[in-house]
Amino acid sequence: MRARYGVPLGIVAAGAAGLVYSAGFEVRSFRLRRVTVPVLPAGMPPLRVLHVSDIHMVRGQRKKQRWLRTLAGLRPDFVINTGDNLSDPEGVPEVLDALGPLMEFPGAYVFGSNDYYGPKLRNPARYLFEKAQGKHGLNGNAPAVGAIHNPWQDLRDGFDEAGWLNLTNTRGVLKAAGVSVELTGVDDPHIRRDRYEEVAGGPSGAGDVALGVVHAPYIRSLDAFTADGYPLVLAGHTHGGQLCLPFYGAFVTNCDLDTERVKGLSTHTAEGRTAYMHVSAGCGTNRYTPVRFACPPEATLLTLVAED
Repeated sequence: MRARYGVPLGIVAAGAAGLVYSAGFEVRSFRLRRVTVPVLPAGMPPLRVLHVSDIHMVRGQRKKQRWLRTLAGLRPDFVINTGDNLSDPEGVPEVLDALGPLMEFPGAYVFGSNDYYGPKLRNPARYLFEKAQGKHGLNGNAPAVGAIHNPWQDLRDGFDEAGWLNLTNTRGVLKAAGVSVELTGVDDPHIRRDRYEEVAGGPSGAGDVALGVVHAPYIRSLDAFTADGYPLVLAGHTHGGQLCLPFYGAFVTNCDLDTERVKGLSTHTAEGRTAYMHVSAGCGTNRYTPVRFACPPEATLLTLVAED
């Protein structure tokens, strides 16, 4: 009996332990990463940028809210929020409360699909099937039927009232630490709301440095920002793969980005130009898949320094 059932029982026990760890511990094991990016003109003093993404707030997530509030203690020069703040149509007040201390600093934001629409229960294996088929979101898939519409306008109004720049298919200039930062953003490519043609042409020169901002790091957006001469693009969406294999990494990115660049700092090249890209693994999950493995929730403090 032991020879026959020992291995299966061991596999079940290991799986159960992994589930307990990923759902009970790692998904709430919030981390801060620190990254240095050489993109500023020579002679410019460093700029500290806090990048938050994919909060996916659900009512009652007190630990996440407390952690987000503590990030204000970093005193960044400005904040970039790359979307997917919600995973609950009634979560707007708790998002605004959790980000309240950070909204005392200059900031800017774009939205992701989960800000516009509520989550739906789906088979996680579909992400693997969609990767094999080259279909992601509304890029090859039909629109969802019976989608729940989130009160994203309330979220937008809260950010706007705090003075954060709305970068939905538009440009803006943010003043931080005595420096002008030109920001160009697009709406979420995952649901084909991006309109890069409305902001194309590259930095206008209105700022001392220029950054691109997008929720989902689809290749078409990265190509456009890079070819137009933006030295750094900030994105989220991927959750860093969310369920990863130690010593291997992510299986999916939920977009057409390769898994080698699923999170963290990397580079992207298009039309002979190269830009840095930072993809945040985010600090939340879809409310129906509240697990993370080998991919803890995070925010990132980027220190922008002068190029060598």
